[in-house]
Amino acid sequence: MKQMLRLTIALVAASVLTAPARAAGETIAVFTKNLTNPHFQGVRVGAEAAAKGLGVKVIQYVPTKPDSIPEQLSQVEDVIVKKPDAIVFIPVDYKALVPAVEKINAAGIPVVNITDRIGGGKVVTYVGVDDYTTALATGRALFKAIGSKGNVVMLEGVKGTLTNTDRVRGFTDALKEFPNIKLLAAQPANYQRLNALQAMENMIQSFPQIDGVIGLNDAMAIGAIEALEGANRKAVVIGINGSREAVELVKAGKLLATGDFHSFNQGCLGVEIAVKSLRKEPVPAELILKPMVIDKTNYQDFEVPVEQRKCPALADMMK
Repeated sequence: MKQMLRLTIALVAASVLTAPARAAGETIAVFTKNLTNPHFQGVRVGAEAAAKGLGVKVIQYVPTKPDSIPEQLSQVEDVIVKKPDAIVFIPVDYKALVPAVEKINAAGIPVVNITDRIGGGKVVTYVGVDDYTTALATGRALFKAIGSKGNVVMLEGVKGTLTNTDRVRGFTDALKEFPNIKLLAAQPANYQRLNALQAMENMIQSFPQIDGVIGLNDAMAIGAIEALEGANRKAVVIGINGSREAVELVKAGKLLATGDFHSFNQGCLGVEIAVKSLRKEPVPAELILKPMVIDKTNYQDFEVPVEQRKCPALADMMK
């Protein structure tokens, strides 16, 4: 009897040692850049949806001042003290936040980096969309829509960020394929709707003929549409991010298209990868999501609000 009891204890111990590590109720801190950009709202909703399905808790960290480096640095200091099980991180600035990621590394907290690739430190996985190819595809769609000729203007995001740099490069390379299209001007609007409206108003006053508008994100594209409507001017406008409002404008015929930036999926996958890593399950070192242009031919697939969507499975997105 004693021998059988010892054998049972040994088998239980062995199963504990060999089973995948899983601690229910892990806490995942999710860092996004601001409260104004719909992309980051989609990320937050996706993170919460994944957390619910996985039985974990998410704590959101968002600067009250959009894209504030000092505030995000302060939030990192706070999160290190609170020591969550893992962090899903979008840096406000890919260079300035490197020391913060290194501090997180030193504290032994695993980091999953999404959207904007951090310039240093150690991360479990990077999840994102290739900004260059997304901008290239949306740029081609715009230039074809205006008949491969005419005048266009560009509304840029935050200067110096990787997202802005790569999107500008993608649109610039698309422009090279259309020699009869002229870029009249490129104005920074910092990914903000109001800034874009004001910048577009200035360009409308400067240029009597604008055939196309390149918005490097949906918020700026929407600001451009508002400025054009206010001035009783017409131009074909395109954006990037695949936000709900942008999809509605595509449906209404006011926005030509928007490049899907998988905001909801990035939030889902960032949390899922963080949890799988904590539970000693295999995860990829990098996951680049496929770019897609949302236009009048396929917008129906994107009409479902992010709050009602289901997270994709990591295994499916890796195929």
